[in-house]
Amino acid sequence: HGRTVADPLEGFWENDLLPLLEKDSALQAVTLLRHLQSEQPLAFPDDRIRRTLERRVRQWRALNGPERDIIFRQAPEPGYMAQSDFTHAEELGVTIAGQPFPHLLYHFAMAYSRWEHVGVVLGGESFTALAENLQQALWSLGGVPQNHRTDSLSAAFRNLTADQREDVTKRYNAFVGHYGMDASRNNRGEAHENGAVESQNRHLKTAIKQALILRGSRDFACIEDYRRFIDMLVARRNRQRADAVQAERVHLKPLPQRRTTDFTEIVVPVTRTGGFLVKSIFYSAPSQLIGQRLRVHLYDDRIEAFLGSTLVVSHPRARGRGDGHRVHVINYHHVIHALRRKPQALWSSIYRDSLFPRTEYAEAWKMLQRDLPRRDACRRMVDLLFIAHEQACEAELAHVLAADIDAGHVPDPKALASRLAPRIMALPRDIAVAHPPLDSFDVLLEARA
Repeated sequence: HGRTVADPLEGFWENDLLPLLEKDSALQAVTLLRHLQSEQPLAFPDDRIRRTLERRVRQWRALNGPERDIIFRQAPEPGYMAQSDFTHAEELGVTIAGQPFPHLLYHFAMAYSRWEHVGVVLGGESFTALAENLQQALWSLGGVPQNHRTDSLSAAFRNLTADQREDVTKRYNAFVGHYGMDASRNNRGEAHENGAVESQNRHLKTAIKQALILRGSRDFACIEDYRRFIDMLVARRNRQRADAVQAERVHLKPLPQRRTTDFTEIVVPVTRTGGFLVKSIFYSAPSQLIGQRLRVHLYDDRIEAFLGSTLVVSHPRARGRGDGHRVHVINYHHVIHALRRKPQALWSSIYRDSLFPRTEYAEAWKMLQRDLPRRDACRRMVDLLFIAHEQACEAELAHVLAADIDAGHVPDPKALASRLAPRIMALPRDIAVAHPPLDSFDVLLEARA
């Protein structure tokens, strides 16, 4: 169509704006407009020509701009490529026991069949989270693809020294070498190069949201229940791809005879304080291990400590707090005997609040602190923990404590122990056992014949 009004940029486009664009084509239309307004305030007092300028810049780029990148769509080959990615899951609104649950989802997908595996990751993107979940995905798939593609793994290298980054790179190369896979990475900032799993991230989270709506609640009693929910959802999605998966498995390489290392290993000493430090987190250990050096395997959701080849300590893995205060993970079974000899140490212990195994014990301690002198409060609380340890009745004692606290009764360990003691049953001393004659079995054999 021909122009029906005068060109508002006549005289300014060729003389003022075009030289700037030719010098650097990244300039935006709004930047050029602000330039005009500063140079010619009377001619351009407002933003009235903004849309005209944007169309002019867009047309110039289409005719004279630099070459642009092109996405080349690929025809996937069966058994050739698998892709891994981490995606944030806060938008799902999942809670555990009523508490917010910030977490990531590890997503593994086969490019050809779209078979997928999903893992719940408690920490951030790390080699441990990648290796542990990738290994689980391969063994669930039942075979090994030719190539495994990830993003640039920059998040896994964050806050690492050059030596640590080199170590992670070597460990990752050793991991994929164990399975006979080629490792490839998409270019930084080019998420479309990992497109098979990137697109499935959106579909996966949409499916999870819909399943949560059908479930009627986004709250789960524990992390294991949430993981089971995710596993069942992914299994249903994979059943819809059964034919493609079956065709792809023919082209997969066989799994090796054994799994490989999918954890980070460090060696730590057990100190006189009854535990050891792992990444600035204090974990308790049995007092017999004081002075020993343990090999600790760090997984995404747990730690396992070995003395030689014997597993001696296992804890859920904790993460540091943002306020700088040290986090303590304490198993009261490890310290209860020493604490019973020194009950007054409970009052000012730096990990006292981490010592209580259930909220009912913490509520009992608050009541004892409030209603009893310090000495008696410490003694009673330690006795309660000892009863739970000695009689293996942690849950039962918690229920009884909750009832007493609701009734306003100060917990009394002796009374509670008597209520929890098993009832003594008198067994008869003489039991007459009648032995049937052996020839009576002949009748059964004859009837069988």
